[in-house]
Formats: sequence, structure tokens, C-alpha cells
Amino acid sequence: MSVRTFLLPDLGEGLTDAELVNWLVAEGDTIAVDQPVAEVETAKSLVEVPSPFAGVVETLHGAAGESIDVGKPLISVRTTADAPAPGETAPAAPADPDPAGEAYRQEERAGSGNVLIGYGTPGGHGTNRRTRAPRRPAPAPAAPAPASAPAAAAAVAAPAPATLEAPRCISPLVRRLARESGIALRSVHGTGRDGLILRRDVELAISGGSAPAPATAPVPASPAAPAAGPTDPRSGLAVTSRTPVKGLRRTVAANLSASRSEIPEATVWVDVDATALLELRADLKRRDPENTPGLMAFLARFTLAGLRRFPELNTRYVAGAGPDAELVAFDGVNLGFAAQTDRGLMVPSIRHAEKLSARELDAEIRRLTASARSGAATPAELTSGTFTLNNYGVFGVDGSAAIINYPESAILGIGRIIDKPWVVDGQLAVRKMTELTLVFDHRVCDGGTAGGFLRYVADAIENPGSVLADL
Repeated sequence: MSVRTFLLPDLGEGLTDAELVNWLVAEGDTIAVDQPVAEVETAKSLVEVPSPFAGVVETLHGAAGESIDVGKPLISVRTTADAPAPGETAPAAPADPDPAGEAYRQEERAGSGNVLIGYGTPGGHGTNRRTRAPRRPAPAPAAPAPASAPAAAAAVAAPAPATLEAPRCISPLVRRLARESGIALRSVHGTGRDGLILRRDVELAISGGSAPAPATAPVPASPAAPAAGPTDPRSGLAVTSRTPVKGLRRTVAANLSASRSEIPEATVWVDVDATALLELRADLKRRDPENTPGLMAFLARFTLAGLRRFPELNTRYVAGAGPDAELVAFDGVNLGFAAQTDRGLMVPSIRHAEKLSARELDAEIRRLTASARSGAATPAELTSGTFTLNNYGVFGVDGSAAIINYPESAILGIGRIIDKPWVVDGQLAVRKMTELTLVFDHRVCDGGTAGGFLRYVADAIENPGSVLADL
């Protein structure tokens, strides 16, 4: 036997580390190729990491709650495919290389060299059920017995099993999509570099048949680190705990810091009479209770119409070398919206939201909110926004000077809707009032553009019929 160590891959997300949430196997367990061995939490999602090796788990490198850098050891496996003959310290190289083993070595050279393989491969290896092996130095029972050789020749290892020939797929999110959709990655043609299987390849395979609804699992909370010292030297108070900033919280902190330090932001706000919009929605709900969009969907639809008139707010300021810079404009709007989850604040985005109706926007908002809260949202869904909506009214507050979701250029917020006295046609009346707040990057536009956009959205809320021609 030989011990092979699997290094933590980059998971296809361009990240530098991940938090080990839970081991799915233990030392001494017998595992198969493609069997999930650990759950890790990146800054963007919770994923299962499968083993590229079959054999007996020799070492688990790390404990739950620890952070592991990409490229560092994750798990060591005593493999059963290349066991030497009895009494031999190392296997002799065969004259004719085994095709399956050579294919696997080519697989390892794809991508970063730490290639994860596919879920849903034939043979029932896509399970995380533990199989406890005897804790003894003898070879695992699953290994085929090596063939006898003449006394003058060195013994060679038995041929590698077919399970070591793996499809080329780096991203655990792509593998999970294939597994939940019943797609065997061995049957998918990869269109990436050197045949790498990409998300679009799996989606193309799914389009040929129906896919079952994915099941989601609750995300375990990260344990807090124990107290590191009895007294804080600055305040003189006792220190009760120290919690490392990592994973999603570290990513959020980095983005917020970049936003505040790099973006010269400005804020404009306006009080808005939402009575007409609430009456319109109530009328729609009486007619069709099951298919009436929520207020957030109407606000999204009005926002998209406003961005069509004021596209500067849907651009991105990109600094170059020295004083050089450029404004990058986009063909469409990926509309992000703030969603509070147990893992923290996330901003999933609706791709090409400008093409959707209010009902379609409502469906996407509900789907992405549920996906973000369950930990199933993809990195693309969480990082591809070009403009953000923030409904902080759900927290019972009226306004907020929000921080722009870096590297975007603007964020529009809406506060709670409450009864307030308001003058209508010269008469004092009780109306349903809210506050809109727009925070924008002053480098991409002037106050006139920002004020014009905010006023357009406010007018749409106060008189929904006035924007029908723009929807």
C-alpha cells in the first residue's frame, strides 16, 4: 500500500482558504473514489469535498472549526490500488502503464493539480456512509491480490480498479448540481480546457430530462473560540470570548472596508407616499391571491425602469495605473438584494432582471432568498450583481446610510411603511409613508443623475400607473 495525500483544492471559486465544518469519515474508514469526506464552508457557500482516492483513511488533517489553506493537506488515504508484494518496500514500475492509472494521473494534472471528481458516478460510490475497516497494518480486503512473479523479478502491483478513472470536474458546486439532477459526470462531455466539465455542460445535460428538486441541509454554526485572556488592556474589562473572523464574515468585512476606503459615496433620500401602491397590490390580491407579487418585486420593477433612464448608476468605476480609470457599462442589470441569513448578510442577484415581469421577479426573489438561507446559493449568484436593493424596513427602521456593495456603484434602500400625517391636495391626511435612500459612487455620476433616478422611483411608487409605458 501507499499513502496518498489529497490537498484542499480551490473549489473553482478563486478562494484562498476554507473552514472545515464537519468530517464525514473517520480515520480507519474505508472510502471509495468520489465519496464525500468533509464539509467545508467557503466565503460563498457550504460544499462537500469528495476524495479522489479509494482506500483506508490514514490521517484527517484538521479539526472541525479550523481553517485550511488551499493547497494544504486535507486527508491522507492508504490506497489499495498500488499495494506492493509481501516483503517489498516499494512497487516496481510496470513496463506497460495501466490505462486507468495513467488516465487518473492525467486527471490530476488538469486545473490546479488538486482536481475533485464527480458526484453521481456509476457503481454507487456517491455515498457518504461510513464503512469501518479493521485497524491493522494488513492490506484492506478490497485490494486485489498481487500476481506472483519469478524469484529474479520484482513483484508488481495489481491493476488499478476502474473507479480511479474519474471525470474532470473541479468545482464541488458543479458536482452537486449533477448529483442532485441525477446526471452521471462520466456521461458529460466537458467543454473546458483539457475536457474540464463546466457548469454549462451539466446544465446542457439536464436540459435533456427532468431533474429532481435539490434537498438542502441546515448549516451548522461555527463554534466560537475560547477566551484568550482574562483582561482587556484598553477597557480593563474581563474578556469572555474571542471569535476568529473567517469565512463569510471575513469576506463581508473585506468588501465593506474596500467600499468605505475606495468609493467616494454620497447619499440622497426622499419621503414617499406608498398609499397608491399598497391599494393597487391589495386590489390585485383580492383578484388573484396566489399570484400577486410582493412589494419588493414592485420596487425592483420600478428600480429597473429607473436604471433604464439613468444607466450611469448601473456602471462600475475601474481604476487603472496612475490617474487612468474607466467606467464599465453592462448590457443588462443583475439586480442584487440584501438577504439576512443565519450565516450573515448575503446579496444574491437576479441575472438579467430587466427582462423579467414583477411576477417573475417575485419568484426569483423568493427562490434566491431560500437558496441563500439554506446555503445552496452558488458563488455566481452571490457575486455577480451590478446594482443592489436593500429592504431594511423589515428591521423596523425608517432609513439607513447603507454601504455600497463593492465593486458596484449604488445601492437603493427602502424603510418601513407606516401611517404618518401628510398633506394631499392641500388637506392633511393619514397616508402610508416610507423613505427611499440612494447611496451612490460620486465618480460615476453627479447629484443630478442620482436625484433624477431617486425621484423617478419615488414617483412610480406614488403613482404606479405613471410608469406603465416604461415597464
